[in-house]
Amino acid sequence: MANLANIKDVAKLANVSVATVSRVINSKGYVNEHTKELVMKAIEELNYVPNEIARSLYRKSSKIIGIIIPDLKNEFFNDMISGIEEVILQHGYKTMLCTSRESLDREKEYLQIFSTNKIDGLILCSNSPDIVSYINLDIPIVGLDRIISKDIPSVTADNYMGGILAANRLIEANCRKIVQFRGPQTLSPANERANGFLQTLQRHPDIQVHTVELEFTPDTNAEIYNFLVTHPEIDGIFAASDIIAANCIRCLKKLGRQVPQEIKIIGYDNISICEFTDPTISTIAQPIVSMGEIAAETLFKLINNEPIEQRHISLPVELIERESTK
Repeated sequence: MANLANIKDVAKLANVSVATVSRVINSKGYVNEHTKELVMKAIEELNYVPNEIARSLYRKSSKIIGIIIPDLKNEFFNDMISGIEEVILQHGYKTMLCTSRESLDREKEYLQIFSTNKIDGLILCSNSPDIVSYINLDIPIVGLDRIISKDIPSVTADNYMGGILAANRLIEANCRKIVQFRGPQTLSPANERANGFLQTLQRHPDIQVHTVELEFTPDTNAEIYNFLVTHPEIDGIFAASDIIAANCIRCLKKLGRQVPQEIKIIGYDNISICEFTDPTISTIAQPIVSMGEIAAETLFKLINNEPIEQRHISLPVELIERESTK
């Protein structure tokens, strides 16, 4: 395997001193344009990647933003990351991305990594009760998709309203025996959706509502199928994610039930799977990319000691109607 180039190799190829290469890399001190071009050409030819940690010792900044999200397999978080990275790159920073899988032990390991690498800020999607450990990092933090603490700025979507919108649409569709396949009670967004949904339906005593708690994972088919087999009267479904909604369609096809003629379905998130199922899925759309962008912009305001107008930002959601409720 070829040896990685170092700063001395760059200096030798450009025929300049190591100090000159360092000034170019760190944008510190005067270097004439011709010399700068020679250095940049040498860096490109050697495919030299400056050590960010070494640079951070010089600049007092690592130019690295840490991100903790639960799962990269979920398109919801992938879309969110695309929004975050767009802003981070515009500011000249890099990302250090970690997936927690909702494990507190994994998050503790990442905390150590972040501390070692002296990250400049953190975007956090976590349910950790050990928020003190994050605060002790002594860096700017922004919560994403959930409120981490009243003292830590956050960017979320209006999940409670999402639940209301879903309930109202099923009511309008004359659904009277409804099941809510909700997310885990350990997750605040799932609780907010469920509360908005159930509190709206409570005003309609003629409607029967079941609640089934599921994980936000792709493999929920067995639980969904078993419930639908034993409850053939169900005529409306609110799924707490589009993945769950897609699994509902798959299970109903096995049971020979037609969507939307016999049963209506509403999902949540508005990820791409909604348009690839048959029928396509009506859903509550979250502004996923915008959430990531605003979280990153908020973090840079904190890094630059700029005021933030609103500590906790809640973005609106909307019902996107497709074939599963028509």
